[in-house]
Amino acid sequence: MRIFLVRHGESISNVDARIYAEMSDHVIPLSDRGQQQALRAGEFLRDHFKTLPRDDDFSAVRLWTSPYRRTRETADGVEAGIGAAIDLDRREHINLCEQQFGLFDGVPDEELPVRFPNEYAHYKKCVDHEGKFWARVPLGESRFDVAVRVRETFGTFLRDAERYQYRNIIVICHGVTLRAFVMQWLHLTPEWFEEEPTPRNCSIRLIDDGGDKGYIYAGE
Repeated sequence: MRIFLVRHGESISNVDARIYAEMSDHVIPLSDRGQQQALRAGEFLRDHFKTLPRDDDFSAVRLWTSPYRRTRETADGVEAGIGAAIDLDRREHINLCEQQFGLFDGVPDEELPVRFPNEYAHYKKCVDHEGKFWARVPLGESRFDVAVRVRETFGTFLRDAERYQYRNIIVICHGVTLRAFVMQWLHLTPEWFEEEPTPRNCSIRLIDDGGDKGYIYAGE
């Protein structure tokens, strides 16, 4: 089985972080540039599929996406780029959503000590003593929490692939969830997670028969 992991395209909040204070995270759309990135990522996948063994069935490919607006719009662009020759059977999984930042959601980092002095001091202490992977945001999630829920998607994906005989799966998600997916699937360490940089918008990482092939498309 091949798993193509795709980070969403550039969102308007990637361009202007102040958007986080104005809109709920899950409804933030792609920028115009992000929509074009998604289309180009789809075109890359279309061409990549042509290089794979002919005995693979590319008439249908399962596409899983986070339910956030920016990942849905990325899926739209990827689907358009791949074209009508391949049927992208599309589904969503709630566990692919972005890390939940709870009390700190939408608040600029420099304002956290002022607006939430006690909560921020406690969180900072946890980060300093335990590391960022383990420290849980007040009323939100730690990266450990994300890794646990991402792992819960594996059973769904494997059962679905076996039932419908999908050889190729596209997963469109977010920077934290993509790294958590790779970490859990390949049994890597929290230290690996923290050292692994956030993938670029619409970059594509391939896991092929359990092995990591790295980023086959660098993104933008």
